[in-house]
This record gives sequence, structure tokens and C-alpha cells, in this order.
Amino acid sequence: MLIFFAVVASLFPLGIGPEQNLLMQIAPGMLWIAALLAAMLSLHKIFSEDFMDGSLDQIALTALPLPLVVLAKTIAHWISSGLLLALISPILALQFNLPMDTVGVLFISLLLGTPLLSLIGSIGAGLTLASRGGGTLLALIILPLVSPVLIFGAGAVESYQSGLGVTAHFSLLGAMLAIALFLAPFASAASIRIALE
Repeated sequence: MLIFFAVVASLFPLGIGPEQNLLMQIAPGMLWIAALLAAMLSLHKIFSEDFMDGSLDQIALTALPLPLVVLAKTIAHWISSGLLLALISPILALQFNLPMDTVGVLFISLLLGTPLLSLIGSIGAGLTLASRGGGTLLALIILPLVSPVLIFGAGAVESYQSGLGVTAHFSLLGAMLAIALFLAPFASAASIRIALE
């Protein structure tokens, strides 16, 4: 997944050419799209392995609240995917000639946005758990739901580049993250229970 992110982010400057102003303009949206696609590669694995080996059935039968287990698995997914994407994004952003302060804004936007990708993705992963070819269906379900994250994440960097404030974008990303942290585990747990029946 990290290799995919790095390759996609590196191919754009090669394909577009050395035009510095153009690279700086497309960098926020391009890096965010690359991060979104890279995160999508592993979303179906949040619950699928536990579902296939039967351990998800055992977890559902224990006294542990299923939403809490779902939240723990989603956080683990984010640490192994979204956090790593955010950490390597400053290195990849340098090839787009972004100033360091703009790279910092990109990093913060990815830190706020990538947990949302995992949380929303966990709902789709639960919904497609028992279906064959769930990866394609998962993408169709998730992409419309994560488009606001992409808009506000890339928009924060573009707004900063234009000399405007980023407070509104970061506030909206933070509000969406707070709502998703509360609601997504319950929605995912409900979809898992349906798949287990």
C-alpha cells in the first residue's frame, strides 16, 4: 500500500513535466487522491480474515461490546495504513516543489482525514463482508462517502496556498472525525452482525 502511494505520487511529476507552478497547483489534490486509493487497497482486510477463520463469530459471542472491538480494529488499520501514509507524505510532497509550511498543512490534513477513511471504510467492509467480490463493491459504496474528506483535505492545502485560512477546513475535518468516531463503530458492528447471521 505504501509502495502504491509512493509510485502513484512519483508518476505524476514524471508525466506532467518539470513545470513548477503546475506541480504546486495539482499537488494537494493528487496526493490526497493517491492516499485515498492506497487506503482503499486494504479496507476489505479489516474484518475479512477474522470472518474467514471464524474468529469474528467467536468475538461476537463474547461479552466484549462489538462496537468497541470494531473501533480497536479500525484504529489498528489506521495506524498500519493511514498514519504511515501521512508520515511519508512530506517526503513525496517535496518533489512537487511545495514549501515546507504548505507540506505541514498537507501533513495535518492527512492526519485528520485518514482516520475518517478507515472509519467510513470499516462500515463498507462490514457491509461487504459476506459478498463475493467485495473489494469492488466496497469501492462503490465508500467512494461517494469519502468524497467530502477528499474535498476538505485537499481544499485546506489549496486554501493555504492561496493565502486564505485553513481553520474552516480543519474544523470541518475535525467535526467529521468526531462524529465518525462515535457512529461508525456502531454502524460497522450492526453490518457485521447481519453478515454473521
